[in-house]
This record gives sequence, C-alpha cells and structure tokens, in this order.
Amino acid sequence: MSKFTLQEQFGQIDIYLFDQLLKGRISPGMRILDTGCGSGRNLVYLLREGYEVYAADSDAGAVDSVRSLARVLAPALPESNFRVEAVERMSFDDACADVVISNTVLHFARDDAHFESMLHGSWRVLKPGGLFFCRLGSSIGMESQVHRIQGRRHRSPDGSERYLVDEALLGSIADRLGGELADPLKTTVVQNQRSMTTWVLRKKVL
Repeated sequence: MSKFTLQEQFGQIDIYLFDQLLKGRISPGMRILDTGCGSGRNLVYLLREGYEVYAADSDAGAVDSVRSLARVLAPALPESNFRVEAVERMSFDDACADVVISNTVLHFARDDAHFESMLHGSWRVLKPGGLFFCRLGSSIGMESQVHRIQGRRHRSPDGSERYLVDEALLGSIADRLGGELADPLKTTVVQNQRSMTTWVLRKKVL
C-alpha cells in the first residue's frame, strides 16, 4: 500500500492531465516542460516520480514555489531548470521537451499577436513526435453567452475577460503548426459561467 495519500502523490493535478498519465502518454524518462507553471500544481507527481522536469513562469514568486517543491521532491534537479521567463521568451532550446504543458495560460493573451507569440514559444520547445497538452478558455458551448470586447477578447458570464478560442480556430492552428489531435477536443462548461477546452496535440515528425 502506498505511503502517500492521493493528494500527496498527485497534488492538485489537472484531471485532464491526469488522464494523459493514465493513457500512458507521459511516461518515466520523458523530459517535461511546464510553460506558465504557476506554483507547480501539475508537477508534484512528476517531480516525485523522477521525471526530468523544467518549468517557466513570468511570476518570480511562482517559480520560487516550484523550486521549493523540487528541493523536497526532486533535490537532484538543478534550480536552473525553473526559470522566471515569459512563455513567449523562454530560453530553453528548440525541441528540448517530450511533453509541453500549457495549462490555463494562453487565454491570458492580450490580443492575436500575443496569443501567437505565446503559442509559438510553447510549440518551439516541443520535440517532433512530442505531446502538447493545453487547457484554455473557449467560447465552445457558450457562443451566445460571451460578450466580445475586441478581437477574440471576450467577457464571460463569470466576469472574467479572456482570449477565447473556438473549434475552427484550434483546427486551423493545428494544421498550420503541423500538429494532429491526440484526443478529440473536450470542453467543460462550468454552470454557464465559463468554458474550458482541453486541446492535446501530437507534433508531427516531418
């Protein structure tokens, strides 16, 4: 029997990222890069299980939290793996990661140009054949309930203002990037207040 509770073992991991673990798409030996990592809610299990983990966030306090977590769960990892950097300006090498996590990050884009730069920054570091896991705000299932502010910036009924994507946009982006869906799009509508879509792509090997 495990000496850890489920919460101790997995932390506050996103349930859809947990699904990727269950499907065997994230396995030991892989290099994981969490872009916009926050305080590391998705990294507890990966650090504990000895994955080669990297992360970036523009919030220095968030990165300090991840470094503290790593010192306890994975003390062999150098602190330089965890960097105070904006997603669009990360200093990690091209094609360095087997899995890139972008969890509730891209919908904070200010406009189309900012969205594109954050997306490119995240995609750039993914190896061919690698997995891109993304959760982001969308208008899917709530098209008539979100209010457009400007471009793709919308206000949702919960009062949040975010850059919202739709199915057509995600499809066109995947084609342009050279990605293919690893799973069908999955969208959760939270009590008619906001909509969150899970977008999981495999980077094609050219």
